Parts: sequence; structure tokens; C-alpha cells
Amino acid sequence: MSAVHAPRKRFGQHFLASPGVVAKIVAAIDPQPGDVVVEIGPGLGALTEPLLARLPHLHVVEIDRDIVARLAASHPPERLTIHAGDVLEFDFGTLPAGLRIVGNLPYNISTPILFRLVPQAARLRDMHFMLQREVVDRMVAAPSTAAYGRLSVMLQVRYAMARLFDVPPGAFRPPPRVDSAVIRMVPRADAPACDDAALAQVVTAAFTKRRKTLRNALAGAVREDALEALGLDPRLRPENLSVDDYVGLARYAND
Repeated sequence: MSAVHAPRKRFGQHFLASPGVVAKIVAAIDPQPGDVVVEIGPGLGALTEPLLARLPHLHVVEIDRDIVARLAASHPPERLTIHAGDVLEFDFGTLPAGLRIVGNLPYNISTPILFRLVPQAARLRDMHFMLQREVVDRMVAAPSTAAYGRLSVMLQVRYAMARLFDVPPGAFRPPPRVDSAVIRMVPRADAPACDDAALAQVVTAAFTKRRKTLRNALAGAVREDALEALGLDPRLRPENLSVDDYVGLARYAND
């Protein structure tokens, strides 16, 4: 990979360039030879190379055709399987259960990627991502806080999450205009039984009108008797409800 690759804004490319941060991420992942790992957006290989040093084989998903060509030219297919294309269209179900997913996610599509991975929880072992710090704040936010919202509920219902460490802009080339953070996501063994579509419907309705009371925010999204049946004060606001409260409301979602 001798030619210099110019980062492309349309792909949200900010390449990790700090050996110290890379070492911390790989240590957090702790890849073992028997693991099936897929990296989203390998870029110039900052994580790819140290992962391959500890794994006999690695899957990567990459949309940039120039990077795909560089990876293919420098790694034999028996070591690196390259899934060329948009991660938002990639079928993770084609990979074995117990999958571990890692990546420095493109910040411009990180939230859609996270939502796409919600239904995969039962097939995954864990995920480790670098994300915009503000997004990580929302992912781990507790009820009744400003950061708590749709992303918090939809992820926390399926995953236990741990914020590992923050990463400054200077760790990337080019530096982003925001701070970043690394998060670990592990599927919950105690995840409640829930209709994901119904939950999404209720949560979206609630946080689209997060400044309104529950009675007004959820009007039309859940049956009229839902709040009373669950013992919820209709004067509360959407951010005051717990994840379990939303799971309960999903059972009363209007068809």
C-alpha cells in the first residue's frame, strides 16, 4: 500500500493514526484465534493489521473501491475476506453465530449502522466501536437525562454497554471536529421478549415529541388504556420512562 489514499468526505473517512489508541482498542477486544471477527470500515488498516496479527482470518466490510483494491493486493483471501459494499446493505446473517463486530464507524452513518445491528443481538458475541462521543453519550444515557432518547432505548433493550475510553481528534487523519469514544456492546442474556417493530413505533412516537407529556406524545401510537394499565403518570415526559416501561408500552402499540 504505497500510494497515499486521500480521505473522502462522502464516506466520512477519518483514519485512526495513533498507535497508542490502536493498542488500547485491540487490548479491549482481546481477539482469540478461534474468534470470527468482522471489521466495519477497515480504511488504511490501523486496526486490521493488529487484528490479523492475532487472528488466522478476518472479515472486513468496505465501501471504498480503492481501499478494497489495496486490501486485496496486500492480503491473501485465506487471511482476509473482503465484503465490498455498503455496510447498511450487508447481511450479517451470512456470517457465523457468535460473531464479534469491531470498527471505527463512519460518523455520518453511525446511528443507522447501530439501528441495523439491533436485530442481530442474538447472533453476536460482542461489538467494539469507535464513535462520536456525543453518540456514545446517547447510547449509555440513563432515563431523565438530556441525552436519553430513541437510540438509548432501542440499544439498551438488547445490549449491555460500557463506555471504555475517550479519544481526542488528534488521533485521526484528518482530525474530526468532534471528540470520539470507544464503547463495548454485549448482547443481554436477560433481554426482555419484545416485538422490535412495535417498540420502534412507540419509541419513535414518544421522542419525536419529547417535550410533550406522555398523554400527548403517545396519542395515536398506543391504546388509550396503556398508561393506566402500566401505572404510568400521563403527565410525565418521554425521557422519564425506563427501557422496561417502553417494552411494556410496546404491548399496547396500535396496529
